[in-house]
Amino acid sequence: MLQLRDSADSAGTSPTALLAAGEEAGAGGGGAGGGRPGAGAPRRQTLWPLRIHEPTRRARVREFFVFRPGAIEQAVDEIRAAVRRVEDGAVQGVWLLTEVDHWNNEKERLVLITDQALLVCKYDFVGLRCEHVVRVPLNAVDTVSCGEFQFPPKSLNKREGLGIRIQWDKQSRPSFINRWNPWSTNVPYATFIEHPMAGMDEKTASLCQLESFKALLIQAVKKAQKESPLPGQASGVLVLEQPLIIETYVGLMSFINNEAKLGYSMTRGKIGF
Repeated sequence: MLQLRDSADSAGTSPTALLAAGEEAGAGGGGAGGGRPGAGAPRRQTLWPLRIHEPTRRARVREFFVFRPGAIEQAVDEIRAAVRRVEDGAVQGVWLLTEVDHWNNEKERLVLITDQALLVCKYDFVGLRCEHVVRVPLNAVDTVSCGEFQFPPKSLNKREGLGIRIQWDKQSRPSFINRWNPWSTNVPYATFIEHPMAGMDEKTASLCQLESFKALLIQAVKKAQKESPLPGQASGVLVLEQPLIIETYVGLMSFINNEAKLGYSMTRGKIGF
């Protein structure tokens, strides 16, 4: 049997010695029995601490295709070209954010604010193409809520941090069918958080700032409602500081999606999607 004992000169990262049970470290040399020199010395086996390399958050930036050289610039240029000048107006700002759907799934999105619309774009940074765009008229936005996320007490998959929720058409909740359909896109609000790599890339740091997005959004909504008010709708947007409720109870699907980062274009071993 072997005993695990720190060597006398160990200091943090120094090796650990394995001594045979019953042997003393001080037993040595030519003992009373007159054996050969060193016969009484303990048999030592050096063990070095096992170091596991874990990529830092900054090193993981390279796994996301959006941060590859030229990718974000090409995406922004393509989406700017697709903006309808007459209906949407000029582009005021572009952000790289993460959308959190009504089932708590994270999705990488490019978000544009124009004179008249909020454009939420799903862009494939692997194939370098825009897959679809959700257009929300700014004069239809009635509430902008900011705060932490709130889940049912027994929910198994919760999230921390701050987010921003944009609601329109005077609806606070989707219908029962849409609320329990994880693939439904007919939801009268959109919820955003910062991209997980926000601030890690200097060139795109300004595109990931949730606070600047909120400030310009509120300003643009007020301006659009003043210039093009909807019939029967009171002018002005309601800005609230309140919890953002997500009604997921089990959350197994969102747990798998978010842990594996399936909502982002990034490398996964030898493949990328």
